Amino acid sequence: MTTLSIAETRNNLTDAINKVAYAGERIIVARRGKPVAALVSPGDLEILRRIEDAEDIRDALKTIKEYEHDPAGAMPYEEFRRKIGLTK
Repeated sequence: MTTLSIAETRNNLTDAINKVAYAGERIIVARRGKPVAALVSPGDLEILRRIEDAEDIRDALKTIKEYEHDPAGAMPYEEFRRKIGLTK
């Protein structure tokens, strides 16, 4: 995996994209030595999306089981929206 500064990425963007697209390389973009972004192939991005979807499904199934075990402990949707600050 290669790490480039923002300036290096900007100055060599075509090369960086080609490395990702054709060589399957992953590139970390850093500001002051700290990673702030990454260039990854569409295939890598799809894998990340699938992992995220699987985690969401696991969380949903866990929530359903918790509800089935104790429906009285469920929070109504509008109360939840108020709790997280979406409504007053």
